[in-house]
Amino acid sequence: MKDNRYLFENYINIGRDFVTKKEYVKALKFYKKAYSFLEGKRDIELILDMAILFDKLGYKELSEEKYNEVIKLEKNDARAYYGLGVLYDEDGFLEDAIDYYKKAIELDNKYNRAYFYLANAYDEISDKQNAINYYNKTLELVPDDLWANANLGCIYEELGEYQKALNYMTKALDIDSNNFRILFNMGVLLKNINQEESKRYYEKSIDENPYYPYSYLNLSILYRENNEFNKAIEIITKGIENNKDSSFLYYNRSCFYANIGELNKSFKDLVNSIELNDMFFEYMIEDKELEAVRSLQEYNEYLESKL
Repeated sequence: MKDNRYLFENYINIGRDFVTKKEYVKALKFYKKAYSFLEGKRDIELILDMAILFDKLGYKELSEEKYNEVIKLEKNDARAYYGLGVLYDEDGFLEDAIDYYKKAIELDNKYNRAYFYLANAYDEISDKQNAINYYNKTLELVPDDLWANANLGCIYEELGEYQKALNYMTKALDIDSNNFRILFNMGVLLKNINQEESKRYYEKSIDENPYYPYSYLNLSILYRENNEFNKAIEIITKGIENNKDSSFLYYNRSCFYANIGELNKSFKDLVNSIELNDMFFEYMIEDKELEAVRSLQEYNEYLESKL
């Protein structure tokens, strides 16, 4: 009996060591060995570990089985309901996810991750008020939660409450001043307040992550809106150099070139955008900015080849 207990605990420890190394298949092998013991089928921590690991490996049905197994052993384990919420959330069943997150909170009213993902689920279904309420609850428990602050900033920006948005986004940047996504979000927000500052934050986002195409796009559009097409082209060209498969960067540069009469360059970018994503084929037919390009023989030959 003593040897069995030693083996059981040893298998769990080996499995958890492999998890820390992100060697999940090996970890699962040892978790299964531990689970084969009678103790394993009663060990809630092990079963929860297996549920999380099954999810990481993409075995969502097996993960769900394990969370339900935990509930059968202990109906008031908030972690199992939270885990089920995450599974349904990941699969897009947001109403079900909301129910499970709420159950987890009912059992543990200090479960900050459940509040956070409950807020996020409400945001996904455009219930902004509940999203705000639950993000604020998250912040009551964890005032320095980076994404609760950032997400509240985004929500208030969408609602046009720019000062509240600015307060939360500033707090997020106080927590992590080098996060390229939050720098990008600050750029989005400041477009409505101070365009020069908006440009500065997009530039910072690019410095932190030159492979995020939306920073280049938004920054170039700020210049395009002021008819500074050459500057817009310069920026978006750098974006393309770092994101060669970004169809929307090619399409927007095509529009910029069309505005300064560089029709052949515009057409070339147009073709590149469509080859990467044929969604832009419909756009090119109707886009008023590309009207001059449609006079090119190459354009009409290309159009015929696509119809």
